[in-house]
Amino acid sequence: MLATYAVRVEDSRGRRYSEPSHPYRNDFQRDRDRVIHARAFRRLEAKTQVFTRRYSDHFRNRLTHTMEVAQIARTIADQLGLNVDLVETLALVHDVGHPPFGHAGERALDAAMREHGLFFDHNLHALRIVEDFEMRYAAFRGLNLTFEVREGIIKHSHAYSTKDHPELAEYLLDQRPPLEAQLIDLADEIAYDTADLDDGFEAHLLTLKTIRAGLPVFEAFYHEVESLYPAAPEKLKFNETLKRLLNRFVTGLIEGTTARITAANIQTVDDVRCHPKRCVGFDLGSFNAGLERDRVSCKEFLYQNLYFSKALEAEKQEAERVIQDLFHYWLRRPSDLPSAYREKSLQDPLPRVICDYIAGMTDPFILTQHKKFCG
Repeated sequence: MLATYAVRVEDSRGRRYSEPSHPYRNDFQRDRDRVIHARAFRRLEAKTQVFTRRYSDHFRNRLTHTMEVAQIARTIADQLGLNVDLVETLALVHDVGHPPFGHAGERALDAAMREHGLFFDHNLHALRIVEDFEMRYAAFRGLNLTFEVREGIIKHSHAYSTKDHPELAEYLLDQRPPLEAQLIDLADEIAYDTADLDDGFEAHLLTLKTIRAGLPVFEAFYHEVESLYPAAPEKLKFNETLKRLLNRFVTGLIEGTTARITAANIQTVDDVRCHPKRCVGFDLGSFNAGLERDRVSCKEFLYQNLYFSKALEAEKQEAERVIQDLFHYWLRRPSDLPSAYREKSLQDPLPRVICDYIAGMTDPFILTQHKKFCG
């Protein structure tokens, strides 16, 4: 039961290379399965989300975070009448372009590339992975995903211009992406805001006192939980509070998006594409204004108290050093690159080839390479 503004798989613009239909899976379901079976997807299990395994094996990695995003996105999509198969596929593929060591690794890789007039962007890298790097089929390179999935990979969280990226012109850069793609960025935000509070508390980098004092919405829910479960252990009270916070964000996004769609009189996918602004959001004017305040305060709290905390600074600096060391080593000694990358460097700029190699690495593998070549 799809809404009139949902993407219908039968209206898909199709694949780059024509393929026969599958007898019992639609094209978006096949895309989902291709992503899950991709090497780049499996490697997410050994890539940092926020905490490395030095802290604990219990914390989120890039793969478990991706699974949480998919679960949240599916729930919201179902309530909004969107295409759940497309949403799930976009959620599962949205982080495959991330390098090792989380955002610290991404910053280091981008800085290394800018020394050569280039840059690193994990969304664009994800597109190159599914278009070129994954080699699973005899008939074509890449995964041959549908247009809607490829468009969502690059447009779910960022707007690119044809002037700056003429190679992306086919993806309708002057238009908004469908609601299914718009949803992914905010489902991602809900997932990491709540999960990072959880992992930060488990790592003892965030105390309950600090969270309650810094987040009024958390304090309000915690007060409610204490009245219901006065004898419960502190950790279980924390869990109950976090569950309520997650539910508030999810419910707010459903209600806020519904209000935006109604106010804009969105009826079709073309209406979504041609609307001046994105229609997925938490607020509309005064509607859900308190929720938007809570969302912003949660992000600011995590940046001030966790992401840029002194406790994580040394680890981030080490991650950046490892990437910079290896990048510059292979610039000096390209003969030490694997043969496939040496061959690739005959066609593409060497910095881009090195960047591609490093971006695909897991945390353990890049540390092994650093010890081997720079130890």
